[in-house]
Amino acid sequence: MDLWDARAAILCGDLSLGELVDSLWERIGALEEKIQAFLSLADPAALKTAEESLAERPLRGIPIAIKDNISTVDFPTTCGSRFLERFRPVFDATAVARLRGAGAQVQGKTNLDEFAMGSSTEHSAFGPTRNPHDPERVPGGSSGGSAAAVAAGEALAALGTDTGGSVRQPAALCGVVGLRPTYGLVSRWGLVAFASSLDQIGPITRSVRDCALILSLIAGHDPRDSTSLPVEPRDYTQDLEGGIEGWKFGLPQEYRPRELGPEALSLVDRWASAIEELGGKVVEISLPLTEYALPTYYLIASAEASANLARFDGVRYTTSAPGETVKEMIATSRTLGFGREVKRRIMLGTFALSAGYYDRYYGKAQRVRTLIAREFEEAFQEVDIIFGPTSPTPAFRFGEKEDPIAMYLSDIFTLPSALAGVPAISIPGGEIGGLPFGLQLIAPRLGEGKLLRAAYALEGVLSR
Repeated sequence: MDLWDARAAILCGDLSLGELVDSLWERIGALEEKIQAFLSLADPAALKTAEESLAERPLRGIPIAIKDNISTVDFPTTCGSRFLERFRPVFDATAVARLRGAGAQVQGKTNLDEFAMGSSTEHSAFGPTRNPHDPERVPGGSSGGSAAAVAAGEALAALGTDTGGSVRQPAALCGVVGLRPTYGLVSRWGLVAFASSLDQIGPITRSVRDCALILSLIAGHDPRDSTSLPVEPRDYTQDLEGGIEGWKFGLPQEYRPRELGPEALSLVDRWASAIEELGGKVVEISLPLTEYALPTYYLIASAEASANLARFDGVRYTTSAPGETVKEMIATSRTLGFGREVKRRIMLGTFALSAGYYDRYYGKAQRVRTLIAREFEEAFQEVDIIFGPTSPTPAFRFGEKEDPIAMYLSDIFTLPSALAGVPAISIPGGEIGGLPFGLQLIAPRLGEGKLLRAAYALEGVLSR
């Protein structure tokens, strides 16, 4: 049962909220010790008592899991870091508040790579999350806890965050649906910042219809977020029907390299056949700047991380480490509080912003980012949707990608659209070696309605 069906069953009296909560906690009891998707959980008894007060709202008291870098007043918000181990926000993030306003309840907070910096959820200070399809493999990251919880049936839906692919890549590796909205469509207020010009909250669900429902509830302008777009809320579930007949789907040659391997290439051909079966037309296009997306992203994201994480100094938010001077106390606190991957990105970003190197690295990366965005705009003059793999490989084994560059390449197909600020979704696209392999669809800016309609049509064919 997905979120949509559970909501309908509660409405018609075939299922009570208490029965739903019991079912979820039964799965958690059976699987959580092995998967470790959650860092904190609500009291199930408290969730069940909300049935009467929330029964008339759209989500009818249904529990939703929240990634642990999104502020919640009734749960700690650790960002997967020892630095914030005891931090408890005094407000809900806008996205969380809107879900609560629609009748949802916070089920718990899910695990993530520390400060959302990673592609495997191996870099959480509280231990890794494991892939429900194979516990010896990673769930992807950084929203690995959210994706694993949904894939394992421990949650009906979850919120994640996507900076360079952190909703879509774990969704692909866990075999669920993950959407990165247009930058600014969903408020970032209450999201602990990693890279402010890239971060975006998005839903992870079991179906495209669920994804459209959650997006409808969390999207819309927020005056507290200076990057929030002035758009009115809308019901994206109304966009799902109608099919894709006559639409043009662009397959970039850069998203179909020979290095993908024969099984992955075979799935890409299957996706193209499914599009044509539905009346769409597949055309080959080129996005030649794709090869520059990785260095561009890591310069921009690391520079912004260096600035954003400067606030974690051992004085605020957490307990200070000892030191004879303030400088020594801050240095010790940051040394002990941050993990290796976070330190790596802070140092890279600080160097890129330093005197004499700012324009050579950060400034040039920003100019390339503009070119990448223009390249997408030009491509969408020719096609309605761009498609290709979400990730180059299915889920890999723990410790398999210790080289940082090899790990960063896990996001090679998700980074360009993140830099361009356009919406993209990953849906289950088949299996390789018994492991999920994701299909990514990309639409023009604010093209979520078109994107979800295409995903919904293809989901119906590919799930047969």
